[in-house]
Amino acid sequence: MRAYSTVSEVTAESSSSPGTPEVTFVIPVHNEGPIIEGSIRELRARFAKVGRRFEIIIAENGSTDDTVSIAEDLCAAFPNIRLLRAPEPNYGAALRAGIEAAHGRYVCCDEIDICDVDFHRRALELLVGDDGGFDLVVGSKVMPGARDRRPLSRRAATRIINGVLRVSLGFRGTDTHGLKAFRREALLPVVRRCVVDRDMFASELVIRAEREGLRLVEIPLNLVEKREPSIRLTKRVPRVVQNIVQLVYAIRVQNR
Repeated sequence: MRAYSTVSEVTAESSSSPGTPEVTFVIPVHNEGPIIEGSIRELRARFAKVGRRFEIIIAENGSTDDTVSIAEDLCAAFPNIRLLRAPEPNYGAALRAGIEAAHGRYVCCDEIDICDVDFHRRALELLVGDDGGFDLVVGSKVMPGARDRRPLSRRAATRIINGVLRVSLGFRGTDTHGLKAFRREALLPVVRRCVVDRDMFASELVIRAEREGLRLVEIPLNLVEKREPSIRLTKRVPRVVQNIVQLVYAIRVQNR
């Protein structure tokens, strides 16, 4: 576990009604027909053992396979699963929409090919701690203790991007993209100030939270993916570069 900033006291959250989910999972999906049903059913079954009321938001974006129909069947079968839809592939926009639509006090951002219940269990313990907890828990693929079993090219890309963010924006952590959990009340204003979408929205969220003095902590991930990425790395690189330039300009030049 690695804490890398501290903050002053935050306001207490309002109490929820007995039927309100305590935790919301937000999972962006794009052309995930082969794995979506098994992954969602497994997540739902495993997290039910944690003993917290929860909902799952499937944030579908631009799928052209049978992802939507499978997601609709899951929603019909389980009342705590909801489906959001967007017409074009846009990971960041889907994640943002899911966070804004969440009913839970705590939001867990997951990936359909990971669904790491152990991470979320550990993260919730940190968010709900006796001292008021952290505002944001980031799952790091590169900090000491992490095990990242993705292909070498993707591991290298993660290190390069995070290195660029440290140099250009003074980021003090080790990772920004991927699994995270947070107190929705604390992070929602930050979400609404973010200016980039697609692959770099999650990174901007972490960087802005750090810069605004929220209480952040990193914990190591044991990362095993269930399939190849739905969008190839070579197609993502130009967008990532464009998003980083946009983000640096917004924070450093426009002071937004």
